[in-house]
Amino acid sequence: MELFNVYPLVNITPVKALGAKLWDDQGQEYLDFYGGHAVISIGHSHPHYVQRLTEQLQNIGFYSNSVQIPIQTQLAHKLGQVSGYDDYALFLCNSGAEANENALKLASFHTGKTRVVAFKGAFHGRTSGAVAATDNPKIVAPFNAGHAISFVDYDLKAVAEILRGGDVCAVIIEPIQGVGGIIMPSDDFLQGLSLLCGAHNVLLIADEVQSGYGRSGKFFAHQHAGIRPDIISVAKGMGNGFPIGGILIAPHLKASYGLLGTTFGGNHLACAAALAVLEVVENEHLLAHATEMGDYLRTELLAHAGAEEIRGRGLMVGIKYDFPIKEIRDQLLAEHHIFVGNASDPTVLRLLPPLNITKAEINRFLQALYTLIPAEVRN
Repeated sequence: MELFNVYPLVNITPVKALGAKLWDDQGQEYLDFYGGHAVISIGHSHPHYVQRLTEQLQNIGFYSNSVQIPIQTQLAHKLGQVSGYDDYALFLCNSGAEANENALKLASFHTGKTRVVAFKGAFHGRTSGAVAATDNPKIVAPFNAGHAISFVDYDLKAVAEILRGGDVCAVIIEPIQGVGGIIMPSDDFLQGLSLLCGAHNVLLIADEVQSGYGRSGKFFAHQHAGIRPDIISVAKGMGNGFPIGGILIAPHLKASYGLLGTTFGGNHLACAAALAVLEVVENEHLLAHATEMGDYLRTELLAHAGAEEIRGRGLMVGIKYDFPIKEIRDQLLAEHHIFVGNASDPTVLRLLPPLNITKAEINRFLQALYTLIPAEVRN
């Protein structure tokens, strides 16, 4: 049997990783400024993370959600404390797409309605409802296309007009679009959106799968706007590479047996990984560090990168040029051994390094980038 060939792969085989560095099977070292799509939050193979997982595996790795699993409660309490949402409830699953799928399902259950408002450029995952709410027709199969989705710009009047139709269960928004190119709705827009949803009894879902877990310098990117969504979806940095996702659910949304469910979600190993991440984020002050390093990175880029625009918050950064960045991205990897990301906008370079990236590692990236930018662009 062969693998189903859906991924265009670079010819690199990582075999070891530590912090922000990777080594391939030839012994070549790489700097990771992408974190495997924003997954590596506390650095590769963090000692506390390795210890937590090892100790848990030596006891029990898995049992289904038919027995008491105290580590789930420990995780919920810790996440509530660190994120500032200790009055919310936690449902655990396995990925960001699954988190958004359950968020949309819960909103529909709660309101009895079907329509979802999403935003142009959005990416919410590849499962049925999540991909329907993703603004990319190429990955939406006919089977997925039957959902009632309205895509809009960041325009409160346009949102209000749709909400007045009375059939909307949820508005789903990324506080910072990742795949879309590090696009940020304004804080004023998010505040207005929250008020609109409340006025129309529509649930506001914040998709924090990529922008959450300290990536923006606050635990959640929507916290920059001072809003409290009804549902918050999380994954990626939540497990630092171990598959886990979840939704944080406001107290006015009530649970009942069988409403949501999962076999693997919240298993012992996944919870151990997620607890380790939260403990490192807290003990190593990674929110403050992400803010400080992100400010430094964007300041340097603004001064020297010759870009049209430097986007983002914290360590979720987009460098927007007026030309396609594919060649620069390829050269960074091939010549300078640095992983970076792209976006659906081919002119945006996407940076998602671990939250504990050092200034020296940032400077290494910057010097490599500057050598690849034409002099006339930098000037």
